[in-house]
Amino acid sequence: MLRRALPLRLLDYARDARSLLAWCDLAYLHTLGLPLYGDHHAAHVAKIVGDQAWERAVRNGWIAPTEDIDAYQTRRYGLRVTWDRDRRAREARSLDGVIVPGEYLKRMVVGWGVDPSRVQVIYNAVPPSAAPIPQAEARRRLAWPDAPTILTVGRILPWKGVDHLIAALRRLPGIRLVVAGDGDLLPSLKAQAADFGDRVLFLGQVSPDQVSLLMQAADFVALYSGYEGLSHTLLESLRLGTPVIASDKGGNPEVVRHGVNGLLVPYVDLDALVSALDEAFRPGLRDSLAANAHVGMDRFDFPAMVEATAAALTRLTRS
Repeated sequence: MLRRALPLRLLDYARDARSLLAWCDLAYLHTLGLPLYGDHHAAHVAKIVGDQAWERAVRNGWIAPTEDIDAYQTRRYGLRVTWDRDRRAREARSLDGVIVPGEYLKRMVVGWGVDPSRVQVIYNAVPPSAAPIPQAEARRRLAWPDAPTILTVGRILPWKGVDHLIAALRRLPGIRLVVAGDGDLLPSLKAQAADFGDRVLFLGQVSPDQVSLLMQAADFVALYSGYEGLSHTLLESLRLGTPVIASDKGGNPEVVRHGVNGLLVPYVDLDALVSALDEAFRPGLRDSLAANAHVGMDRFDFPAMVEATAAALTRLTRS
């Protein structure tokens, strides 16, 4: 079935939201740019987990897919990009409150001109999971060979850095890479890795249960991306006891403690990535990092996140 055109869907949303805004005390938004017209009795609070203006500019080809999100915040662009960026900032400034999942995003939102007192950090969290199974058992279930293996999980987007991981593996012939996820870039990544044989395995989209099993089978979960707010992937991997290798961008340093529960790598720096992947499989390091996977994870407690969110919304509700 064909999807209706975006303007028509927005019109439907505006009509339905108008009747709700007439009686509700708080509108809790999980995205900016929604058409909310009518009675403004309700407080407007948003959870901001990224910069939609930057993503939209990349997706529409207004800026290069490699454009750094931090540079984007202040760099000069053409009229279309500047207007969209300013519109996003104006909407954020008009909100009664903003919830962000990490300190990195708070700095970004404050940079849009939002009063810091209106921005509250409530860290992301993942629900408690079943007790992890031994790595050897996870590999047996997946029929994986006993070889150094890195897993990367997520949407295949330009800034996710999977292409850099594949490039690094050209200089590290003993390491396997498993890619779990789908997206428009998947065909080009497969072409890039066409001569790797089974050293690079593309799984496409997989279920959450399968992701959990893959993480427990891998030696490391890698997230070498140019942008992350506060990654659920890193949290889930560490909860399962699997150490991580991540770029030193965005919110990653709020989760990964270099040399403790994982490795942080400069982005984009292929030489540094090759060195980090090589170091990761130095005898004993993986076991040491895995033993510390729990370090710092108390900040990402799921019940605490729910409680803090409920308290923030209650405080911001207009009676």
